Amino acid sequence: MSQRYVIHLPVVAADLSAAQRLARVIGRWMLVLPMVGPGETTVSEEDQQFRRHRVFCDLRLPGGRRCLLRDGHDGECSRRLRR
Repeated sequence: MSQRYVIHLPVVAADLSAAQRLARVIGRWMLVLPMVGPGETTVSEEDQQFRRHRVFCDLRLPGGRRCLLRDGHDGECSRRLRR
């Protein structure tokens, strides 16, 4: 069994919405690194880290790739951002 290690990188934001937006930006930017799995990104309050909020939808798309839109988005999943 191979071991995996997860890096927890604390970044502070003013509220849940701002934290989720920032996490999505960081997650998408880090797609250039093959070892990053942004779909599993979550945010939590500093004093309630056991209560996590998903950032990305992360549903599997045809071809095996994953949706990169925000969790709970409307409409179809996509690998591209909507404007």
